[in-house]
Amino acid sequence: MSLSVEIVTPNGHKYTQPTGLFINNEFVPASSGQTITSIDPATDKPIATVHAADSSDVDRAVNAAKAALAHDSWKLLPATERGTLMLKLAELMESNKELLATIDAWDNGKAYHVALEEDLPESIGTIRYYSGWADKTFGQTISTTPQKFAYTLRQPIGVVAQIIPWNYPLSMACWKLGPALACGNTVVLKPAEQTPLSALVLGTLIKQAGFPPGVINIVNGYGRDAGAALSSHPLVDKVAFTGSTGTAREIMKMAAGSLKNITLETGGKSPLLVFPDADMDQAVKWSHFGIMSNQGQICTATSRIFVHREILPTFLAQFKAAVESVKIGDQWDSETFQGPQVTRAQYERILSYMEIAKSEGATILTGGAAHVPANPEHKNGYFVQPTVITDATDSMRITQEEVFGPVVVILPFDTEEEAIRRANNTTYGLGAAVFTTDLERAHRVAAEIESGMVWINSSQDCDPRVPFGGVKQSGIGRELGEAGLEAYSQIKAVHVNMGNKL
Repeated sequence: MSLSVEIVTPNGHKYTQPTGLFINNEFVPASSGQTITSIDPATDKPIATVHAADSSDVDRAVNAAKAALAHDSWKLLPATERGTLMLKLAELMESNKELLATIDAWDNGKAYHVALEEDLPESIGTIRYYSGWADKTFGQTISTTPQKFAYTLRQPIGVVAQIIPWNYPLSMACWKLGPALACGNTVVLKPAEQTPLSALVLGTLIKQAGFPPGVINIVNGYGRDAGAALSSHPLVDKVAFTGSTGTAREIMKMAAGSLKNITLETGGKSPLLVFPDADMDQAVKWSHFGIMSNQGQICTATSRIFVHREILPTFLAQFKAAVESVKIGDQWDSETFQGPQVTRAQYERILSYMEIAKSEGATILTGGAAHVPANPEHKNGYFVQPTVITDATDSMRITQEEVFGPVVVILPFDTEEEAIRRANNTTYGLGAAVFTTDLERAHRVAAEIESGMVWINSSQDCDPRVPFGGVKQSGIGRELGEAGLEAYSQIKAVHVNMGNKL
């Protein structure tokens, strides 16, 4: 199998798609000959086939990262120059943003205009943000006694395994690469097997930017093979993972063998609370965006909407109208709001939850089935109707379990205390949102909701400067912001005897 393929995309981009494993700044074949075929979710047709790593390939990549960690070209590189390399990478991504957006739209199913106008600015901005931190991570001196001089060094953790999801392929790679590189670590990145393409193109830009060999390695592969090998590899010092809670549990077990440092960002069933004094138009707009954007494939998706009973009829009418007004279509239509789900398996999972909701006695207010596209070329695509469910109870599976699709449950509440209690009635704790014009209530409720993040009068508008992460079964640790640096560095204390004699 070749290490690249010439591709012409549906929107006219002609480019060379690398297909090999990116190890030591070179594209190399997988040892076993195992492959992954990327599928266009709008047509169910193949895009490209790439090499898939097994444990021996992972071992090659980890050893390359380990060697780079100790090599003078990275270990002794001044921190400011490390930041300059990152800035060069961001500039190269900017120059190639149309191509990168095209690949993620084609591979993932999201609308091209969303990938270009939302995902790429976030990806580029994250690398730029952390490039500025590269020479601003340092230790401190600590006053003790005149006989002791004590100080700390902030040092990289070492070789970091980063396992990223398919819902935001390039953004999630940059969320993890940014702080890891700024702190001086080396990386083995495993993209999701469902969306393997854009990370390999990023590899070409990494080499072009001038990163030393082995600093960043990219190994496509299946979770059961490459993911497991990375999580249990004895030379990996940290595992950073974004994905399902179930997979995170398995990664924790494997990482426990050598007590690896871990950061986990996992599932969610985020609540959104709408109080009677909320700006109704804004509440409907953000509530809709909070669950239906990116085909509902968002870990922080506000998929449980609690609305005060007094305003519930008005909210339901406006929300239903918003849902029914969006265009469902292929990735290349500039009017498309909702594209296809990422894979057939995800498509079938979402449809099954619609049936579960009906079997439990809930009501489908709108949606509730597969979407039949008008274009015959898309007849095998993975399109579903955005779905609004009412008359559910808090104990139903549709209310408790993460669907990861454009499916929302809308429930009434009567008091603030009830809303908070029910919002917290979940094993998850990733995000939440509160809509109210009462400033005191906004801060009071935000403090009481059990989640790592709370939006007040918005939803999903993340920022690379602000920490991101969850509590309970939604994860361990934080990404983004200054907190993201703490996840990729460790503190060493140095004690200097200045004359203390025994």
